[in-house]
Amino acid sequence: MAVNQQLIEARCTFPFEVLGKRTQDKTTNITAWLPAAQQVEVLKLGKTKKAKPKSLGLMTEASSGLFEFECAASKLSDEDIYTLKATYPEGEHTAIDPYQFQSEAYHAVHYVDHAPENLYQQIGAQLVEINGIQGTRFAVFAPNASSVSLIASFNYWDASKHPMQKTELGYWVLFVPEIAAGETYKFAIKDAHGHALPDKQDPLGFHHHQYPSHCSVVYDHNHYQWKDSAWQTRKNHKPYEQAMSIYEVHLGSWRKPGDENQRYLSYQDLSQQLVDYVKEMGYTHIEVLPVSEFPFDGSWGYQPVGLFAPTSRFGDPDAFKAFVDMCHQASIGVIIDWVPAHFPEDGHGLARFDGSHLYEYEDPKKGWHPDWNSCIYDFGKDTVRQFLVANALYWFDKFHVDAIRVDAVASMLYLDYSRNDGEWIPNVDGGNHNYEAISLLQWMNTEVYAKFPNAMTIAEESTSFAGVSKPVDQGGLGFGFKWNMGWMHDSLHYIAKDPAYRRYHHGELSFSMVYAYDENFVLPISHDEVVHGKGSMLQKMPGDDWQRFANLRAYYGFMFAHPGKKLQFMGNEFAQNKEWNHDISLDWHLLDDSNAKHAGIQRLYKSLNHLYTSQPALHVNDHQAEGFQWIDHNNAEQSVFSFLRKGANETVLVICNFTPIPQDGFRVGVNEAGTYELLFNTDKGEFGGSDYPVVDSIDAQTIAWNDQNHSVLINLPPLSVIFYKVIS
Repeated sequence: MAVNQQLIEARCTFPFEVLGKRTQDKTTNITAWLPAAQQVEVLKLGKTKKAKPKSLGLMTEASSGLFEFECAASKLSDEDIYTLKATYPEGEHTAIDPYQFQSEAYHAVHYVDHAPENLYQQIGAQLVEINGIQGTRFAVFAPNASSVSLIASFNYWDASKHPMQKTELGYWVLFVPEIAAGETYKFAIKDAHGHALPDKQDPLGFHHHQYPSHCSVVYDHNHYQWKDSAWQTRKNHKPYEQAMSIYEVHLGSWRKPGDENQRYLSYQDLSQQLVDYVKEMGYTHIEVLPVSEFPFDGSWGYQPVGLFAPTSRFGDPDAFKAFVDMCHQASIGVIIDWVPAHFPEDGHGLARFDGSHLYEYEDPKKGWHPDWNSCIYDFGKDTVRQFLVANALYWFDKFHVDAIRVDAVASMLYLDYSRNDGEWIPNVDGGNHNYEAISLLQWMNTEVYAKFPNAMTIAEESTSFAGVSKPVDQGGLGFGFKWNMGWMHDSLHYIAKDPAYRRYHHGELSFSMVYAYDENFVLPISHDEVVHGKGSMLQKMPGDDWQRFANLRAYYGFMFAHPGKKLQFMGNEFAQNKEWNHDISLDWHLLDDSNAKHAGIQRLYKSLNHLYTSQPALHVNDHQAEGFQWIDHNNAEQSVFSFLRKGANETVLVICNFTPIPQDGFRVGVNEAGTYELLFNTDKGEFGGSDYPVVDSIDAQTIAWNDQNHSVLINLPPLSVIFYKVIS
């Protein structure tokens, strides 16, 4: 096929062999591809910006759209830069020829595989300056493609205009001068057989537009000026010992804007409203459901397509940076959900990217997720592994996030996850562990903690896989924390029971302490517990209206008393009436004066946050066995639990009454003499409770009880949790 025909049909694999500038035997030759041009003039740029370009003459049209020019090398050396002034029927257009920057375009792939972060520093659309010329260097990995073209707004989305050069590493490269931040682009790819694929957005794109274009946008990461240096350089950051109360948020439905023309609150809106609310409520962290760009609202972000771009639903990447910045200035950490397990089949995304299974396992027994109808990353490919590890690092590096919560880890670890016999492929040892995914997670955690010492990684892992939060050098996966799904399931099952029957399920609430120190746990009441017919937290509670609210208050009190960091989904903190719907706002009207019970729950949760953060005994030894001691976990008949939480020099006594029957003169054993002062009572009137009389201060008696040398005599309010602090 003739060269110009290859270019017309966008089938040219190696345009650098045809186009651009070559100097040989004191002669410089230029070949340019400018379809539809009537005349093309070559101009040499001056050495300074003020110097006027010098005309070297007109090019000759060798064949349709293919122009050639020859001159003495003394007039146009290898160091000189030329521009082409083309005349079209509609007018003139002058542009610097991108094909004269061949070696500079190759630079993108020279060191890309030396370190994972090189991927987002070199590949995609990188704003660079070459020989004084500013522009964008494009690079995309598509090793099995027969041709790749850059299509963009500046070339009218014409795949024949800017063919890219294939490199030995499988990357396609091109530097285009004078292309600045804000330019929109995609890649037009033909598979190994020359068949056109759907136009692809940039897998390393930093910004993407929404439907219908799904195009990528050139973006300048150096533009935003951070103001969180005090937060970033803070000392004595000890997450295992510090309080961590996490507010999990779906940004699109936390609160809707008043403007009918605005579908969502913007990142800027959230920087003010959400940050102020979280600060006022006493949370320490915000966790946002996935913000990596995703096409379908109903996936809540868990079907991401653009892993390197914050979703443009709420604003541009700088606006998301400003949101994180404002959180940090308010001393609030930011956690993002990260989804490395799978991705959707949308045509503009990663699925069969170059016509082959480039990012996903080829065999559907490994590469297709039956639960979510999505593709599973091939965790055994070096390029895919680097892509995912680079992405984890990217969010810490460019967006200053404090932690990533890794979604669906169990689905990555097990080859037979959600599969029946015959539907999965065993590993080399005949087992069901995905060794490739395991090593990927270990590598990711190693890189994150090495490069970002204040970072945290949190696993959503629902099985008994050993060592999820154990260091990699000790054989673990290397996560900092793991969601305690067992505690969540058991405690919710217990609290949903009618109090009359809780005596038969007493062990469900105490069982979590059997394994409480096997991992570094977070106690999660997440979005998954208030959707798909599960009902809101309030709807889970049994009894009449008063008992439902009282049960919820007691449950939250128990959660804050139990070892482990805390996570609560938005709306739960004020007892949302109905289960979460991502299309509408939370029911903020429930906090009106006429709905005092909901406002009471909100005040309770705010007070629990402040109690938790102000009392070291409730958090400093969350992951150490010496921080907890049962007093009595066998009182099934009365559904009462009592235990101690211990810090370095302080002790908090917790008594939980999970029946609506008050217990007057209830004796509890304690291991210390001294005065016990009331810290917190979930039954207080300001929280909507009964204000049942409880003594504020009591001295321990030398009466042995519950295998302890001392005891106190107190009143237990109905459906309540009370906290006493030992004052020696």
